[in-house]
Amino acid sequence: MYKILVVDRCCFSRLGLKTWLSQAKFQEQNFILAEADNLQLTREMMLTWQPHLIIADFNSFLTTLNNIRQLSIIHEVRDKNTRFILLQRNHHSSISEVKKIRDNINSLDKSVSLSELEDTILRNVCASPEEKNQKRSAMPLLTLREERILKLWKEEVHNTYIAKLMGISIKTVYTYKRNIRMKLGAENRLSLFMNIS
Repeated sequence: MYKILVVDRCCFSRLGLKTWLSQAKFQEQNFILAEADNLQLTREMMLTWQPHLIIADFNSFLTTLNNIRQLSIIHEVRDKNTRFILLQRNHHSSISEVKKIRDNINSLDKSVSLSELEDTILRNVCASPEEKNQKRSAMPLLTLREERILKLWKEEVHNTYIAKLMGISIKTVYTYKRNIRMKLGAENRLSLFMNIS
């Protein structure tokens, strides 16, 4: 199973790429697709899910210093076999510098034709090492951040403290909790903790 992670802040770009990759011409490649709209989630998915190919537009993340730091961390933690296709609207110096020191990175303009993008993706799939004898990692049900929040939730930590500890808003804590319940198939907190006790 070949794992592709689509990273873009724009939901329409992610949806378009995922829809296009789900078409019949790619079906024989046996892809699993995932997406991320922030760099922290991208980093966590790289560590836990270990995608073979990342198709990303990092330009939208380069507006703050924190995101630039996260971008360098992503390149440090990526597996040596992970390949990148950078679909950039504009070329940014920070990304160009990373590309110079890393192999397995293809850079394409976001206005590239679909046939050229298809060729680049298929070349990357063919260039990936064989997995016959390699141990395959299963896709985790929860992200690392969701696991941390679930642990705190189980310990009955208050939402405001979770938000402060994780550096997120209280509304985001509620969103994470809803996503955790959905992923674990629990209708409410009682059924959630009865299932994982």
